[in-house]
Amino acid sequence: MNISTSALANSYKPLLLLLMVFSACVTGCAQVAPWQRGNLAKPQMALDPYPMLNEMRGHNYGSREAGAGSGSSGGGGCGCY
Repeated sequence: MNISTSALANSYKPLLLLLMVFSACVTGCAQVAPWQRGNLAKPQMALDPYPMLNEMRGHNYGSREAGAGSGSSGGGGCGCY
């Protein structure tokens, strides 16, 4: 009974893939202590640090373009951009 190395390696691929997916899912979960939640609520941790400013810029850009989908294509307005 001589099992080739490639056949042995191929039999472990699904197990290895499952282990990698499981380890990626487990590392994304973390317990945050109540006294550490203040650090996560800081403005520097936000995905968009200036949401109102960016919303107003988007509104102004859309108004100048005079189109409903201003971010998807150019043209259709005064041509400022």
